[in-house]
Amino acid sequence: MEKKSKIYIAGHMGMVGSAIYRSLKDAGFGNFLLRPRGELDLGRQQDVEAFFQRERPEYVFLAAARVGGIVANNTYRADFIYENLMIQNNVIHAAWKYGVKKLLFLGSSCIYPREAEQPMKEEALLTGRLEYTNEPYAIAKIAGIKMCENYFRQYGSDFISVMPTNLFGPNDNYDLEKSHVLPALIRKMHLGRCLEENNWDAVRSDLRKNPVEGTGPAAGNNEILGILAKYGIVSQASSAPGRPYHVAVKLWGTGRVYRELLHVDDMAGACVYIMNNVDAGTLYNTLGQTHINIGTGKDLTIRELAGMVKNITGFGGDLQWDVSKPDGTPRKQLDVELLHSLSWRHSIDLETGIRSVYEAYVK
Repeated sequence: MEKKSKIYIAGHMGMVGSAIYRSLKDAGFGNFLLRPRGELDLGRQQDVEAFFQRERPEYVFLAAARVGGIVANNTYRADFIYENLMIQNNVIHAAWKYGVKKLLFLGSSCIYPREAEQPMKEEALLTGRLEYTNEPYAIAKIAGIKMCENYFRQYGSDFISVMPTNLFGPNDNYDLEKSHVLPALIRKMHLGRCLEENNWDAVRSDLRKNPVEGTGPAAGNNEILGILAKYGIVSQASSAPGRPYHVAVKLWGTGRVYRELLHVDDMAGACVYIMNNVDAGTLYNTLGQTHINIGTGKDLTIRELAGMVKNITGFGGDLQWDVSKPDGTPRKQLDVELLHSLSWRHSIDLETGIRSVYEAYVK
């Protein structure tokens, strides 16, 4: 990419897209095509093709997607497969049709089989059954990988795919029902700490920023406590001095499954690096892969992660594990040997990243 190249970031307002946008700006790029969903619905083929025909982007980062945690994935199964297929089908096809020089498609580590050997190498794709709770999303992302590969095979298009591990960072989704594990842990324990400290101003400030149904300005304290309890933030009267509530945070599953997490700014840096340094011919023919894993190569249990978040947020209550709820995939550690061989490594360690995210959140 040249500094004046016309660059389209699909999904630039989301956590991933906004991080790529920041990374490119910091690197001196400035000719961006940015369209919020209200201006361009990527699920509408006619609108997408009209945009590409009119604007003629040279480089495309396809970061737009319908995303969510285990609850959202398992609840809105039809939405996840339909919306993601439509978005990527429309953008990838239009990129070929209107001569985009290069496209980078972002998937997810959930593309790998539930029982894949750990750490998961790129060649593990399509070697076993997927995790049921996020199967629709995974199938859509696998289709995107294969679209990029086969538009190269048939048309010679320089379209490649990267598979990030679980991401966190600025512009994350803190919805108590639909968020991924880390933002859910951060918000639940933040609210728990506020309740422990009887800091209702902070509780209401949080609920204004990220509304929860039934907790508006007219809601009383007891009403809010009842609604938060439905989301696993359970309060009981306490006799401890200065602490009117004893708070417990309920979490899904056993907590014994493993997850790998990467700060989104590291992920964005990797995407820009790969866009500049890896072409489709090298990926598919020389390296013999269909995509590149982006991660740290390190993981930890959800229990360990919850303990880290508890320490960072200062939450003093109990963590309770609801073993009647699903754990999801037992382990999702990425093998990042290929990424390291391409001379890129992450730089933000997990605890430092979570501390920075929490400090920004409470501000």
